[in-house]
Amino acid sequence: MNTIYRNLSIPMRHLVLTRNPLFQKGSLIRRMTVEIDKEELKKRLTPLQWHVTQEKGTERPFSGCYNKFYEKGTYTCIICDQELFSSDTKYDSGCGWPAFNEVLDQGRVKLTKDTSHDMVRTEVTCSKCGAHLGHVFNDGPKPTRKRFCINSASINFHPAGEEKKTTS
Repeated sequence: MNTIYRNLSIPMRHLVLTRNPLFQKGSLIRRMTVEIDKEELKKRLTPLQWHVTQEKGTERPFSGCYNKFYEKGTYTCIICDQELFSSDTKYDSGCGWPAFNEVLDQGRVKLTKDTSHDMVRTEVTCSKCGAHLGHVFNDGPKPTRKRFCINSASINFHPAGEEKKTTS
């Protein structure tokens, strides 16, 4: 079985959780080690979702369903359903991908230097499951000056006022 190991805060369906003895003493959240069954995940995702989230791919610009989508609600990780972005921080950057100037909480994403394709960028991944989401740039609007350029294939949308269906 092909597996990847990630750190999570809460258990979810299709994941096997075990306690990580290295969590910080006094921490309110215990870190968990998780095995993600890659074969099950591959069955659940479309080929594009798999390519983007698991192989650090990028969807074609202007092709994603959330690029010109402006309903009120919350955007979540397509793999683990962690809440990532609010529609209140979404804007039309003209780049061809959904753009946000702020994350719901900085702890919900991990930022990593990305030097692939002979460029220097900052990769954005889900802090809970490690799924590749996109990149962040320092050319966004005030007050943050951030442009989180996120692949539609890596996120789901939950309309405001509707109870979110959980996968845990």
